[in-house]
Amino acid sequence: MVRAAVVVVAALLVCLTMTWPADRPEGSPGATRSVVYATHGMVAAAHPLAVQIGVEILKRGGSAVDAAIAVNAALAFMEPVSCGLGGDLFAMVWDPSRRELTGLNGSGRAPRRLTRELVPAEEDGTIPLYTPYSWTVPGCVDGWFELHARYGRLPMAEVLAPAIAAARDGAPVPQVIAGGWASGARVFRDKPGFAEVFLPGGRAPVEGEVFANPALARTLEMIAGGGRDAFYRGPISERLLEFSSRHGGFFSAEDFSGHRSDWVQPISATYRGVTVYELPPNGQGLAALQILRMLEPHDLAGLGRANPDFWHLLIEAKKLAYADRARFYADPDFADVPVEGLLSMEYARRRAALIDMKRAARTVDAGDPRLAEGDTTYLATADSSGMMVSLIQSNYTGFGSGYVVPELGFGLQDRGGLFSLEAGHPNALEPGKRPFHTIIPAFMAERGTPNVAFGVMGGDMQPQGHVQIVVNLVDFGMNLQEAGDAPRFRHTGSQEPTGTRMTDGGVVSLESGVPVEVRWELLRRGHRLQEASGSAYGGYQAVRRDPVSGVYSGASESRKDGAAAGY
Repeated sequence: MVRAAVVVVAALLVCLTMTWPADRPEGSPGATRSVVYATHGMVAAAHPLAVQIGVEILKRGGSAVDAAIAVNAALAFMEPVSCGLGGDLFAMVWDPSRRELTGLNGSGRAPRRLTRELVPAEEDGTIPLYTPYSWTVPGCVDGWFELHARYGRLPMAEVLAPAIAAARDGAPVPQVIAGGWASGARVFRDKPGFAEVFLPGGRAPVEGEVFANPALARTLEMIAGGGRDAFYRGPISERLLEFSSRHGGFFSAEDFSGHRSDWVQPISATYRGVTVYELPPNGQGLAALQILRMLEPHDLAGLGRANPDFWHLLIEAKKLAYADRARFYADPDFADVPVEGLLSMEYARRRAALIDMKRAARTVDAGDPRLAEGDTTYLATADSSGMMVSLIQSNYTGFGSGYVVPELGFGLQDRGGLFSLEAGHPNALEPGKRPFHTIIPAFMAERGTPNVAFGVMGGDMQPQGHVQIVVNLVDFGMNLQEAGDAPRFRHTGSQEPTGTRMTDGGVVSLESGVPVEVRWELLRRGHRLQEASGSAYGGYQAVRRDPVSGVYSGASESRKDGAAAGY
């Protein structure tokens, strides 16, 4: 106990020596940089060179969707620590010509030959992450072609050309990505194919070093020339199937040929006059809406960010929503997910009433939402027509499973590790089923029109991050850049869709700008505090269209290498 107390005090003293925000001679003191403004289009993403590619696509007459695909393809090469062709994709598109907000679920399914009985569970009862048991069909490429078929303007070959050239010629690795690469190398160095593609010369590329991936360039060329069938019915799937067979995987030709993305209707909740949109399960966006519902009756602006009650409310509401997340969120083709009940104000009031303002909850049970009876990479783009895209794409845990197909230049995700092995659980592993998903794009509507595309990448940080962005924008009137740069909390240790439970209240991490007085009071209320690095708090990008002038603004936070740029 004494040793633990010393660690906490030491951490608090370190925080006292750190400052937030950065000093700025003009404008808002709460932002690390200025908001970017433009009139014809905007791109915000996690790598500046990928952002440039997106802007060039817009200048050539491409749509916001064309730009989003081009940026994502570039990031598949430039940011392999977060995303790639072996991962999944979710997106929302605002089409001003139809005044329609649509969603795309581009997530893959479990192999048809894989059942719970075949999986050697970890000691905690979960699926081994860095193994073929966690593989699901990659949905990214099909997602690109679904989006392009409906909203694209330029030929796909032209959209993918910049990423192909970048992968072939190489690009310097920026600081944050280099750090993630080095961490990934320690975990995946000995996985099949990993070193051959991602450790040139036997090591991870360092900051500023040029990395090239000619195998990925050739794969993108096959996709540009042969379309989605090159990936799901042609030479790429053939290589993936051979790799799966060689390394103990369960993929079959039918898993790939039968894959499809689904167009879905976004779900929403109002919060102080604005509407926040998320995608429905199998993703976790519903959790962000549940938290906002629970927070709305409280005067957060009146409390202020220096008040311990503010942080306590957000943390405790998160615990309640995540308990529901663990119990109910799953593939709706296999489970009855009570979305309407979970979103109802009546249910939100019942859940919020469980919050004890004096003590942190140690355990939290899921509620009963029945009605009547009771990381990742994120990018946002916008074009001159007013079309806006909110897109997120991921391998799940950094480089995914770590298994890489050398001749294709990309690895396979481990999203299947989020299935439960508990019989009867809504998220239990079943052949052909989509797992629970963490990656969630978001939109916000001011004056009734969706006009803010935003996201916060980073596993189960994402709903927590979405809520904090909305609260910063709406309750505290921050600008788009401030909203992302403001200090955040992250709570870990909630119940998980894999079946693990919270038994000790979990752990709260707070960024350095949270006052020390808040930390002491949260400790007094029973919260366990633990320091975490900046990357633990997610990565935010956003694009907003002014509802009156039509001017675009863009923001990219300081925790990542990214940028926002327009024209």
